[in-house]
Amino acid sequence: MSDAQADKEADGGESTFTVIVAALANLGIAVAKAVAGLISGSSAMLSEAAHSVADTVTEVMLLTALKRSEKPADEDHPLGYGPERYIWAMLASIATFVGGAVFSIYDGVHTLVAGEELGDPLVSYIVLAVAFLLEGYSLRTGVKQVRREASRLRVPDTYYLRHTPDTAVKAVVMEDSAALIGLLLAAGGLLGGQLSGSGIWDGIASCLIGLLLVYVAWVLGRSNAQLLIGRPLPATVRARVREELQSVPHIVEVLELTTLIQGPDEILIAAKVDFRDMATAAEVEWACEEAEDQLRERFPSVRRVYLDPTPGRVQRLRHPER
Repeated sequence: MSDAQADKEADGGESTFTVIVAALANLGIAVAKAVAGLISGSSAMLSEAAHSVADTVTEVMLLTALKRSEKPADEDHPLGYGPERYIWAMLASIATFVGGAVFSIYDGVHTLVAGEELGDPLVSYIVLAVAFLLEGYSLRTGVKQVRREASRLRVPDTYYLRHTPDTAVKAVVMEDSAALIGLLLAAGGLLGGQLSGSGIWDGIASCLIGLLLVYVAWVLGRSNAQLLIGRPLPATVRARVREELQSVPHIVEVLELTTLIQGPDEILIAAKVDFRDMATAAEVEWACEEAEDQLRERFPSVRRVYLDPTPGRVQRLRHPER
């Protein structure tokens, strides 16, 4: 097994562990919140239960995405199954919107219009405290992976989280962060209702939780849509790829460069390259091999490199009829 394959399997295993931790935490939290919401009569707690159910469904879909995208390339899918993870991740973002945001906003508006009877909030406070600890642990697992990957790539943590093609980790970090904020909103709604005797604060908290989930679903949906359409490497990385290619003996100029992110550890590079006029066929072949080796050494995520020998501008001026 190559070092690149080993790194890929290690990264995939770490992402899977991060998602499993989040799924188990959210499943337990969803049940506890639902029970507490029914006992206390809090719409914000029921919204938080819907939030956790949506997160659990999201994590199940992300696990499906991770497993299906790891399938090796075959005759029917010569470029592999990497992009399939973005289809499932897109469905996960839709689940967050439909399962969490819509229910939360509906329940909050219903509470504001019809009111609600306030029950004993003690159980809800206990559940919120336990949920905060579990969500915090899940978020810590995701943040540790983000920091490790950002350090490996030598970029800021926030930059990595914003641009990473590993949407599973991005989803876990964003959803757990939203969950912690949602728990604080739910606690605020309970406290407001307890102090004022009115359920309006609970309804407002529920609506705010719904709007928070709309934002998370929109960000994750947009990220996955960009990757499904076909997102290139960042401009700075493309410049380094071009520089690496032009450092190879017999390569004069990179005329056209195309990069495509196919997965967190799957990058395709295709380029039209002008080779030295006097280079023999054998030298061109070895230059292509050298270029691929250099690119994979500098960018371990590169899986496929396609170089097209193309006449440069000078040759085209000399032979305009071709």
